[in-house]
Amino acid sequence: MTEAEKIEFYSGTTDRLLHVASKTFVFFLSSFLNSSTTVLVMLRRQVRERRSYVYAKSLEAQERQTYERKQQLKDALNNGKSLATELKKDAKRLGKELEFDEAQTDPTTHVDNEYSRAGISDPKIVITTSRDPSSKLLQFSKEIRLVFPNSHRINRGNYVVKELADACRANDVTDLIVLHEHRGKPDAMIVSHFPHGPTVYFTLSNVALRHDIATYQNSTVSEQYPHLIFENFSSKLGERVRDVLKYLFPVPKEDSKRVMTFANEDDFISFRHHVFVKIPRQVQLAEVGPRFEMKPYEIRQGTIEQAEAEREWVLAHYSRTAKKRSMLSDSRPGPNKKSKR
Repeated sequence: MTEAEKIEFYSGTTDRLLHVASKTFVFFLSSFLNSSTTVLVMLRRQVRERRSYVYAKSLEAQERQTYERKQQLKDALNNGKSLATELKKDAKRLGKELEFDEAQTDPTTHVDNEYSRAGISDPKIVITTSRDPSSKLLQFSKEIRLVFPNSHRINRGNYVVKELADACRANDVTDLIVLHEHRGKPDAMIVSHFPHGPTVYFTLSNVALRHDIATYQNSTVSEQYPHLIFENFSSKLGERVRDVLKYLFPVPKEDSKRVMTFANEDDFISFRHHVFVKIPRQVQLAEVGPRFEMKPYEIRQGTIEQAEAEREWVLAHYSRTAKKRSMLSDSRPGPNKKSKR
């Protein structure tokens, strides 16, 4: 091969390599731009949905107040009583609006927006722990996975909260549960509802695992959808917490032999997990576990990674009447009087 042929060969090879490289670069650039555009569209949609959710949530209290004023006016007209002083100014306007409210028995609440798919599709729950969990926290997370049907447990690893939230949204997860511990004892649980919230923070105490319960050897973990028992959740805050816990479970069948109990006493929610068997003239009840007490201390109007989300409610420990009030129920039993000697 002469010198001229060598130069022509190498120049042609270089041109071909440059052509292939340019095509490859254009392909990767277009793929990157398409993926970036998709991410931007998703982010814009999330921001738009979040904005509409926050706006609807801000109107909820106002709609509730207007509804209660209309009900007071309606009761006064039906019973022939005099109007309250605060209603006399707006009585004419509220009276005109009463004609259009006959079909509405109750104003819309957070359930209509946050849990609109409840009862139509089953919840999809992801359970994880804090970083570097102990063996007891891992065991507790495994038992919590058995408590909630349609739930999946994942190892935390090095994932940050933002990555967990993005993964939940991408896979249509309805709720994320994060368990925390202190010195090897589970002490906190976070329940975050997707895609827009709320997020409820609980403290945990008196945690007993399945092997710590006396009836553990005679019980098995049922996979049936459980019946739910909620006791003493009568206040507005109690109904709010009850809805968050209730919609973690799918709709059970009538013949289900599994029961979950959430009993509120002095704002401490006792959780119990039982199975029962009907025999002639009696019912045999066996506790499955786990068993623990939980107390809510904060509710945020957003998901777990949104630090800027508005606080809907925060437990006030250091107020003068904190020990006398019951937040989750309207009534609170009085203190036991000591008998005089």
